Amino acid sequence: MDKFPASRNSANKTGVVDSIIDKLSRAQGVVLIEYRGLTVTEDNALRAKCREAGVEYRVLKNTMIKRACEALGIEGLDAFLEGPTAVAFGYEDPIAAARVMDEFTSSSKKAEIKAGLVGKEVYNVAQVKALAALKSKENVVGRLLGTLNAPIRKFILTLKLASEKDVQEA
Repeated sequence: MDKFPASRNSANKTGVVDSIIDKLSRAQGVVLIEYRGLTVTEDNALRAKCREAGVEYRVLKNTMIKRACEALGIEGLDAFLEGPTAVAFGYEDPIAAARVMDEFTSSSKKAEIKAGLVGKEVYNVAQVKALAALKSKENVVGRLLGTLNAPIRKFILTLKLASEKDVQEA
């Protein structure tokens, strides 16, 4: 019999790290915020905004995040893992987590963005804010289609006006 059997706590920590590894692997965009001073009401409002945007929001221990980053080979995030940390994982859109967190921290003043992660590249606060300012993919595609349709619409309008003019002259 082992004098010091493996504790359930270490098994739980391994499970937490594995969960974070899975989330980081699947996420297209990740944002870390410091949430110190948020009331329960503000935190619930943030969680609701995250759900609406398809972003998963979790409060995680810095040591667990560090272990997960080490396992994935992500470097440069350790400097931002001080104090209370909440993490927003955007699985569908790399900009969604940045947009929600930027909007919330701009209006809250209690929470602040620490860093971001896209793939294995670490973003500082200014870069996360720049990422949040980008237009959504749907917006960009819509504008492109509108631009492509403009010459065709003008041509059709010209034909219509010409045919109406011919009818009036006849």
